[in-house]
Amino acid sequence: MPHGDDLDQRFNELVGQIDDDERRRMRAEATRAAKEARSRRPPRQERGRRARLSGSRGYDDFGGSRDSGDRGPAARPRRWLRALTVVSAVVAAAGLVVAFRPGLLAPSGALLEEAVAPVVDAVSADPYAGSPAAGYADGIAGFVLPEARAMGGLSRKDVAKGLERVRELLAAAYLDRRTLEGGAPDAFVAALDRDQRETFNLAPGRDAIGRESINTFAPGTAVLATDVVKVKGEITLRAFDDGDLRGVEVKLNHLVVYAVHRPGLPRTVIRVVTHPTGRVQLYRDGGRLVAWVTGWSASATPVNCDFDDGYIHPVYDDFPAGTVAPTGLPSDPYVLDEEPGEGGCGSSKPT
Repeated sequence: MPHGDDLDQRFNELVGQIDDDERRRMRAEATRAAKEARSRRPPRQERGRRARLSGSRGYDDFGGSRDSGDRGPAARPRRWLRALTVVSAVVAAAGLVVAFRPGLLAPSGALLEEAVAPVVDAVSADPYAGSPAAGYADGIAGFVLPEARAMGGLSRKDVAKGLERVRELLAAAYLDRRTLEGGAPDAFVAALDRDQRETFNLAPGRDAIGRESINTFAPGTAVLATDVVKVKGEITLRAFDDGDLRGVEVKLNHLVVYAVHRPGLPRTVIRVVTHPTGRVQLYRDGGRLVAWVTGWSASATPVNCDFDDGYIHPVYDDFPAGTVAPTGLPSDPYVLDEEPGEGGCGSSKPT
């Protein structure tokens, strides 16, 4: 039977063979395995599960202080039992990890790679790390304007001025913090053409520009975890001529990604990916340059599909499943090629 000192030495040797990154992965996967074993819940609509680290304890937390020393024969049994408890815990955790990564104990050159959902560490300085959004531009820099040129009966100067107004609309709709966190969308209304402001209506189901034209998290559901919002997309131009009206149509297609958490619970950080699209017509009306919004909408992932009020209702890991089941094959929320579908509740891959 090995003594406590032998177990201590063996334990330290075992832990020392695992580098810091691998230890973090082991803890994350063991935590996820235990969590899934407890819950056994079915997946929720447009929901991507993530492992979260709830904290870990160092060896000295179990084995006592480093300077405790050997306190004689009476102290050894208790110390040996504590060491045995540590080894048992390590073996149990390793069993959970091996269940998900069978190649973990193989030689380093033979480790198996597998695709797993990214771990969002709420205390990380960058909640976008590990996701495609990490490479996106920050904020308004992601709304890249195309080169202005004379077209559709408008001068180059008119097109350039119209594009700047489109950019203001985008920033107001998707970056204004007050609007995002449930406040009145005053910035977006102010950016609309003066003749279009009276058509803006926040009531759901109206045939007008409204709540669906902007990104707003349902009150009490989300707080921005960082001032940084990630943006990627494109803006394209084409001339149009409807007989009575001609000018330039501006087509918008973007991904806007937010890091949010539940109010008062910063460790619940998730990424919410939205895919807004829309069109704006630029034309002259009685000598006045008009930027007229002809249709804006957006999808969002992961959200609770039980609500149809125009707000974004984010789904966190500790939320119960919604009653509306998602349909179709899981889509990739970071794909920009296709426009989001019309309404409905589709399934989605993790964000």
